[in-house]
Amino acid sequence: MSIVETSPGNPGYWSGQMQAVARSRDQASFMRIYDHFAPRVRLYLRGLGAPEMVAEELAQEALLRLWQRADSYDAARSTLSTWLFRIARNLHIDRLRRENHWLAVDIDAEDAPQFELETENPQFSSAESYAAHADLNERIERLSATQARLIRMSYFEAKSHQQIADELGMPLGTVKSHIRRAFQQLQSSVQGAA
Repeated sequence: MSIVETSPGNPGYWSGQMQAVARSRDQASFMRIYDHFAPRVRLYLRGLGAPEMVAEELAQEALLRLWQRADSYDAARSTLSTWLFRIARNLHIDRLRRENHWLAVDIDAEDAPQFELETENPQFSSAESYAAHADLNERIERLSATQARLIRMSYFEAKSHQQIADELGMPLGTVKSHIRRAFQQLQSSVQGAA
C-alpha cells in the first residue's frame, strides 16, 4: 500500500477501510469511517432541511446501513463518500415520504434539479462540499444580524465595502470593522471545531 493510499484524505484509503469492514467486519476500520463521515453526513442532511435530531438519527442509520451492506460497496463504481451520501439522501427522502404532509410532485426531467455526486476532484463529493457550505451557513447565522448581512453581501454577493456602505447608508469604516470582526469570529469558530 502506497503512502497516498494510507492518507485519510485519499479515496483509496476509505476504500481500503471498507474492504476491511466487508471482509472481516473490522470494527476499528468501521470506527475510522464513522468518526470521519458521521459529522459530514449529519451536516449534509441538515443542509437538505432535516432538523438536528433527525439529521443525527439519519446519519447513524446511514452508517449502520454501511456496516450491514459493506460487501455491496464497489470502489470501481463510486467513492465511499458518494456511496454513503447517496444512502443518506435516500434515507432522508424515505423519511419525508413517510410523513403525513408529503405531496408527490411531477417534475419534467429538464426542470428537475441536477444533483451530481461525483466531481473532478475524486477526494470530495459535491455532497461533502454542500455539507461544508451548510456548516458555513450555520456559523454565519450565529453572527449578529448586521455582521451576517455584511458577510453575505461582501463574500456571496461580491460587493465592495464601498458598495455595501452606500447601499446600507453606513460609514465605510463601520462596514470594514464589522466585516473584519465577523470574519475573525467565523475563523475562530472553524478553528475551534477542527
